[in-house]
Amino acid sequence: MNAKPPASGPSRGETSPETAPRAASFDAFGLPPAVVETLTGLGVTEPFPIQAATLPDALAGRDVLGRARTGSGKTLAFGLALLVRTAGRRAEAKRPLALVLVPTRELAQQVSDDLMPYARALNVRLATVVGGLSINRQVAELRGGADVVVATPGRLTDLVSRRDCHLNQVRITVLDEADQMCDLGFLPQVSDILEQVPADGQRLLFSATLDRQVEELVRTYLNDPVHASVDPGAGSVSTMEHHVLVVHPADKYATATEIAARDGRVLMFLDTKAAVDQFTRHLRASGVRAGALHSGKSQPQRTHTLAQFAEGALAVLVATNVAARGIHIDALDLVVNVDPPADAKDYLHRGGRTARAGQSGTVVTLVTSAQRRDVNRMTSEAGVRPTVTPVRSGEAKLTALTGAKRPPNDTKADSGNAPFRGLGTRPGRPAKETRKSADARKAAEARAAARVRRGR
Repeated sequence: MNAKPPASGPSRGETSPETAPRAASFDAFGLPPAVVETLTGLGVTEPFPIQAATLPDALAGRDVLGRARTGSGKTLAFGLALLVRTAGRRAEAKRPLALVLVPTRELAQQVSDDLMPYARALNVRLATVVGGLSINRQVAELRGGADVVVATPGRLTDLVSRRDCHLNQVRITVLDEADQMCDLGFLPQVSDILEQVPADGQRLLFSATLDRQVEELVRTYLNDPVHASVDPGAGSVSTMEHHVLVVHPADKYATATEIAARDGRVLMFLDTKAAVDQFTRHLRASGVRAGALHSGKSQPQRTHTLAQFAEGALAVLVATNVAARGIHIDALDLVVNVDPPADAKDYLHRGGRTARAGQSGTVVTLVTSAQRRDVNRMTSEAGVRPTVTPVRSGEAKLTALTGAKRPPNDTKADSGNAPFRGLGTRPGRPAKETRKSADARKAAEARAAARVRRGR
């Protein structure tokens, strides 16, 4: 078993935002000149708090437990240390020297893209191993000698079982978004992987939240880790605004459509793949440049859609929670929960797509009256105090809050298309009447008939 034994020495304690070291530049960390030059060339001159709090210990080879929200700069916090400590060594075929585990394909690609310039500067060979892409190409990269592997647990497990990858020479292991990996059911695979890497190697674990399963990983596999938490209030980001817009159920999707038609990009979340596809088709029919992203799409489709959204070819990205991690889009200032998230953790990660790295952003959640209590409880658990506003489609205050406007192609009666009445309804037919509304309608009809009889 490769679990680490309990440390006999004193704990290194926790670094808070108040006590975190404030380095004026990356030079203070003693990074190689090639790395500092690359950072400067990319316009990265001053470390973010999570980087200042963890880089010195990570560079020294200590285990680190970092808590920070998405968009806080933690990729460089672990990535620079991993690359610097790996530089100068060469991996044998199928035996990487360092490993980064992430929960989703999108996050794996994002981490690889972020680290590639520094890997090139240090002559470190980097490989990305995820599902949905050619496994044979990934095998070829591993056989060629990949020094650092960024992987999702499922695909890495497949490669290990095929004996196309061996983990006995991994000296540095990073778990990024550990809470999401546990939520997605990867804990057994992650544990199996950690059992195969040398027990005396360095472990770096980063997570937005520290729940029971994450604490289990920390207790079992990290040795006297340095604790760094630069996110004490989960949702308290000063550059992020939170709004709950109370809408009538029949008006919900008309409201969402007007928000989607705004000037500027917007990321919109719905619960299911079918809902995402249907709403995306509706937006396109309304003249809104929209794309769909969910797990039912192939990896090339997902990559292409994300690239179009990042480049501005698409104004709206409609997604399930697959987009709540690993997407970094510059200057994305609005995230809309068309369907409210299931819990506080999902809310924080959806909202974390905006207001990244000090930028400003707004998170809007559409709720009906029946959903108010659950959403209030969820935002309270997330540490968020949103502004609550009743709105209707077409209102000026909706435009003031979100930039909403009438879509380019309004559905016309003479076009042969029925108005969009919401998801799950059949075109050209009204939504199914509930028992409560049917009873109310019949009672009103009876009262009207009684008045007519009395007037005779």
